[in-house]
Amino acid sequence: MLDINYIKDNAEVVKTAAKNKNLDPKLIDEVLAVDEQRRALLLQVEKIRAEKNELDRGLKLKRTDEQVTRSKDLKNKLKDIEPKLKTVMDSYAELMLQVPNVPADDVPVGRDETGNVVVKTHGEKRHFDFAPKQHFELAENLGLFDSKRAVKIAGSRAYFLKGDLMLLERAILDYALEKMIGEGFMPMTVPWMVNTATMVGTGYFPWGREDHYHTQDGQSLIGTAEVSLTAYHQDELLNHKDLPIKLCGISPCYRREVGSYGKDTKGFFRLHQFTKVEMVVLMPADEEATRTMHDTMLGYAESLLADLKLPYQVLLMCTGDMGAGQRRKYDVETWFPGQNKYRETHSDSYFNDFQARRLNIRYQDKDGSIKYVYTLNNTMAATPRLLAAILENYQQADGSIDVPEVLRSRLPFAKIKKPA
Repeated sequence: MLDINYIKDNAEVVKTAAKNKNLDPKLIDEVLAVDEQRRALLLQVEKIRAEKNELDRGLKLKRTDEQVTRSKDLKNKLKDIEPKLKTVMDSYAELMLQVPNVPADDVPVGRDETGNVVVKTHGEKRHFDFAPKQHFELAENLGLFDSKRAVKIAGSRAYFLKGDLMLLERAILDYALEKMIGEGFMPMTVPWMVNTATMVGTGYFPWGREDHYHTQDGQSLIGTAEVSLTAYHQDELLNHKDLPIKLCGISPCYRREVGSYGKDTKGFFRLHQFTKVEMVVLMPADEEATRTMHDTMLGYAESLLADLKLPYQVLLMCTGDMGAGQRRKYDVETWFPGQNKYRETHSDSYFNDFQARRLNIRYQDKDGSIKYVYTLNNTMAATPRLLAAILENYQQADGSIDVPEVLRSRLPFAKIKKPA
């Protein structure tokens, strides 16, 4: 959420941000119009209440028919105007939640993924002396991936991972989590179902409501541990000495993948359920320091891929391919030789105070002033998508899979073969 005063003073900037994020800029005019109504009605109500309170105090000392009549008139005026104020306040609150964040100055303007800019490429692509297969072919041939039975049980985009493949997935997640702990992050298990206020607070609602699963109790299944971790300090006043706060969580994640009909239907790249190690940082209200942390967090993800010896590229996302609440975003795409292209495996974003305002997370600065924290989040490891990248990059001519060297001490095998 943006500060209404910022919106008033920078209306054209916010309109441009909405347009560049493929949202309707007319929303900003609606917000400003409703805000004017809100302010005018608030002023009226305050004047009426002040006059009535003064009259009521006088009535305690001396009652006159004129004063009693005037007090009743003011009470009736309040009864008439307060419902109007509530309607306007509700409309104002709803509209404010739809105003997007303003992208940072260096974010490229673009309508969709074609506007993203590659800012870094790392690692040498392996040369194969055979035609590399895609991950699902390899996994099925090994007898360690079963989608047919999973679909019968759970519907589309469901899967079973079995045996050594499941153990390799766990090794990836454990390794990623331990790297986070080594960087000073607090490891946490998190709620997998959260209330609507939390989804709104983190900026996943109202825009992404249809892409989430919902329970009969009005809760939503998280699509990332970012939701629970970012909201952990909701409605709290922190101290500047506590910042930055660095949290990481491991959780199952659930997404309906609305709008992905027909995309990546084979294998385990685009799923309704997966597991992630996610990091979240709460920072002081300093964008320069936040941008430095943004790059640092990107470095953590890069270090994991480097440890796994997986080639990758880093993209600076354009306005049309980033979330409504994001100020700046990197995607990391890992090389998939079986598909002969880079595919997204990590996402790294910062928001300034956009999420903190919605969640009411503040801190007292050194000078005693109260400010909203700045928030960031980044993927450390998402599986089985990252597992798929390992399968394709480490496949051998006989269909076996070499285990990345950095993970071998965690497993009772160095190669995955078809079970005897």
